[in-house]
Amino acid sequence: MRSLEKPRAVVVGGSLGGLLSATTLRAAGWDVDVFETSPNQLDSRGGGIVLQPDVLDALQFAGVALPDPPGVASGERIYLDREDTHVERLFMPQMQTSWSLLYRAMRNALPAASMHADETFVDFRMEGEQIVAQFESGRSERADLLIGADGIRSTLRRRLLPEVVPAYAGYVAWRGLVDEPDLPLRAADTLRDRFTFQQGEAHSALAYLIPGEGDSTVVGERRWNWVWYRKYSREALDALLVDRHGVARPFSLPPGTTRSADIAQLRADAKALLGPTFRALVDATEEPFMQPIVDLRAPKMVFGRVVLIGDAASVPRPHTAGSTAKAAANAHALALALSSTWQAGATIDSVLKRWENQQLQRGKLMTDLGVSLGDRLMGIAR
Repeated sequence: MRSLEKPRAVVVGGSLGGLLSATTLRAAGWDVDVFETSPNQLDSRGGGIVLQPDVLDALQFAGVALPDPPGVASGERIYLDREDTHVERLFMPQMQTSWSLLYRAMRNALPAASMHADETFVDFRMEGEQIVAQFESGRSERADLLIGADGIRSTLRRRLLPEVVPAYAGYVAWRGLVDEPDLPLRAADTLRDRFTFQQGEAHSALAYLIPGEGDSTVVGERRWNWVWYRKYSREALDALLVDRHGVARPFSLPPGTTRSADIAQLRADAKALLGPTFRALVDATEEPFMQPIVDLRAPKMVFGRVVLIGDAASVPRPHTAGSTAKAAANAHALALALSSTWQAGATIDSVLKRWENQQLQRGKLMTDLGVSLGDRLMGIAR
């Protein structure tokens, strides 16, 4: 183990999990480089995120500065029925932020030279105690640790555990973002300062405000973020995943790719099933997008000098509001463990094993909770 130079990590995946790994490990004294398949900076992958303590703790440890405020606060949690009558009201203050805000804050905290776009990971090999990551471009990178933070469809996980694949849970999340002024006043007045739900038979909707363009939290410049969970058969899902260009998408429909006929059907379903407030949100969304809900849990997270974190290791359903929080906790705990390893001269293998045991338990608890919440909400019997 080297003593006179910083240890080095290579992170595969430049989304939130990868950036959380990079910023926390750098704060723990490591050199870190991040490699992302996309040739460009990533766009928002789903809009809103509930800002959990695990995320704030990891960013504070990493020295990542967030805007003040870091999101939009809500006080009440309300439940509406089909006629928009308030059927339940709870005081549950929390902060909602955006994927884009967190992404930009961490990107800005990392040296530009540590970010490598348009680099697709393909394989790795061991050379002594070091690992060599290989990329489609022909590039190879030597490091002390290889971190797979490349999400649900992780290339690195497929290399290590080809049998572990996402399993469709039987329903999808339709999502949308609406600029604050574009929502009719009556609907806006119902939603403002609240985290709002409507529960129906085998469907469930929620909405809240998040920062708008340029991470603005100024009133009138924010965005409404909504999610509508709907049940679809596997065959119906496959049909939905054909985009407006006739291409069968393997996993989701990003904004701008949904067929006009499917958007029209979504609006018709909203008219039939949703109350006036949520119907107004769907109608005001120019480009709804869709993500199937899946279950995935890897039995291991550590493979010698290779580590899986975040959604590459396990995927909690979004009802937990915990995917980003779990990635943050994985990364923060890993940085703390590896900092003590290098400073105290402990073996990296023993430290990673303890970290793995703790994080596997965290992932199991969160994925079990997500399955329980989701199946109950959607009326799915297992």
